[in-house]
Amino acid sequence: MFTTEDVKKIAKLSRLYISEAETEQYREQLGSILEYVDQLQAIDTTGVAELQHAVAVENVFRADEPSCNPEERRRAIEMFSAKKGDLLEVQAVFSKDV
Repeated sequence: MFTTEDVKKIAKLSRLYISEAETEQYREQLGSILEYVDQLQAIDTTGVAELQHAVAVENVFRADEPSCNPEERRRAIEMFSAKKGDLLEVQAVFSKDV
């Protein structure tokens, strides 16, 4: 399926240096891969639902619950210099002027 020139062209486009021995090895391997793909293409998949994920997808995040002591939080807010209610004011990190 693949010629030696095909493999050399693919290697050049990929910016890979391969020796003559590797060229022959990759020619055989690429040919085997394409033969396998041809076998897969021949399988009748009529009526088979599309697979969205290979494994079950679950949310692995923990519940978002406050973890600090309410008294410690209140004291931290009280000690902060710039605040509006329970919100802390800080300098902008991103600016449109950059």
